This record gives sequence, C-alpha cells and structure tokens, in this order.
Amino acid sequence: MATTSLRLHRRRTGERVIKGALLACGVVSVATTVGIILSLAFETVEFFRAVPILDFLTGTRWAPTFSPSSFGVLPLVAATLVIAGIAVAVATPLGLGAAIYLSEYARPKTRKIIKPTLEVLAGIPTVVFGYFGLLFVTPELIQPLVPGTQVFNALAAGIVVGIAIIPVVASISEDAMRAVPRSLREAAYGMGATKRTVATKVVVPAALSGIAAAVILALSRAVGETMIVTIMAGGQPNLTADVRQGMQTMTAYIVQASLGDTPQTSIAYKTIFALGSTLFVMTLTLNIISTSIVRRFRERYE
Repeated sequence: MATTSLRLHRRRTGERVIKGALLACGVVSVATTVGIILSLAFETVEFFRAVPILDFLTGTRWAPTFSPSSFGVLPLVAATLVIAGIAVAVATPLGLGAAIYLSEYARPKTRKIIKPTLEVLAGIPTVVFGYFGLLFVTPELIQPLVPGTQVFNALAAGIVVGIAIIPVVASISEDAMRAVPRSLREAAYGMGATKRTVATKVVVPAALSGIAAAVILALSRAVGETMIVTIMAGGQPNLTADVRQGMQTMTAYIVQASLGDTPQTSIAYKTIFALGSTLFVMTLTLNIISTSIVRRFRERYE
C-alpha cells in the first residue's frame, strides 16, 4: 500500500510540474504578444500626435525624411497589397493543385517523399529567394517576356513571394482534404464518379473552409514578407498600377529606416512604429477573417 501511495504521489507531482510548465509557456506567449502591442502602441500614439491620422491614411506621398516631409502611407500600402495579390494569385493554383495531387492521386510512398520536400521550400531563407529572383527571375524570365520591366519591379517580387508561400497553401489545404471522411469518396465512386470528379466536386467543396483559411494565411504571410520585397521591389515609394515599375512596401521601408541613419527622437523614426501598427492591424484582420470563414463553412461529420 505504501509503495502504491508513493507512486501515485510522484505521478501527481509530475503532472503538477508539467501543468505548471505548460501554463508558463502560455503565459510567456501571451505576455510577449502584449509586450509587442504595447511597444508599438506607445510610439504610434506619439507619431499621431505630430501627424494627423487622416493625412497618414489618405496621403499619396511618402517622404518622411525630406523637406517638406509627407507621411501619406497609401503608396506603401498599395505596393504591399499589389505584391501580396500577385503572390496569392501564383501560390493558390500551384498550392491547391499540389494539395489535390497529394490527397487524392499520390501513392503513400510518393506522398511521403513529395510532401516533406515541398515543405523544405518553407525553410529556405527569404534572402535566398530575393537574390534568386533578382539575379535569375527578373533578367532571365520576366524582362524578356514583359518589355519595359525595370530591374526592381513589383511583378517579379510578387511571383517570387508566391513561390515562397506555396507550402503554406499546399500543406494546410492537403490537411483539410485528408480530413474529409473516406465515406464521401466511396459514395461518389459508388455512383460512378471519376477520380477527377470526386476530387473537384466532393473533396474540395467539403474542405473549402480549410482551403480558404490556407489562402488567407498565405496572404498574411505575403503581406508581412520583408527580405524578398526589399531586394526585388526597390526602395522608392511609388503609387502606380504598373507592376513593371519598382515599389516600396511597408516592410521594406521599415528595414530601410531601421539601418541606423534615422535619429531615434525624430518623427521619421517613429514612422517605423506607425507602419508596424498598420501591418499588425492588417494581419490581425486577415486572421480574424480566416477564423470566421473556418467557423462559417466548417463541415462537421459524425
């Protein structure tokens, strides 16, 4: 009896230690998030005391270090959204096609090889993607096909960002498709449907919430991309619809302003935090949309 009681006491003590360690991990994560928000909020409030928020949101000229200075964020927001849109347009069909193949067509051995190989793409440093795009994609692929394309341009940057986020779309979409019950597929096959029909008419609609979440999360990843757009898109704020020209995104400007040449007490330095808050709100909005779509269109199976 004494031995059994000792074992139960040790087990309960170990469970309490593990529970406390897991709680500490959660507290650290929440505290880190709160710290990030507060560090952005304090400096952002100081920025908007000097710059009217309406001028910031509606201005079409971004020149915080010039005289006269201008703090219209629209050129940076437009460049960010244009490049992210191109990236999603590239990543969605490729990633979804890869997910359908892995889920419905690939043999188990093939899947075990292809899926980890595809996910390795997500582990390549983005600076490598940037120089790959600048030295190969732009001069060898884009400029011969699209005359008038500059060395630094939004089109090539968007394509390379799209290649970088393919694993996000493919992996999450494939997991959503694999979660669709096998009984739905068997019922469709029993009615004489082909594999293509089952994949496109049964599996994809049933996994639509997961696919939509994957696309929106990939869009969030593209919006927050830094090194690829810094290297490939250029450093000149440019409010234009011509994707052959160079543009500067919000993340690229943050990198430029963080190099140490801007005095920390200046209003130009505080633009870093204003742009950081803007990015935070954009990505938070996309994540909220993703969550709401999953909840709205989630399929529940008994």
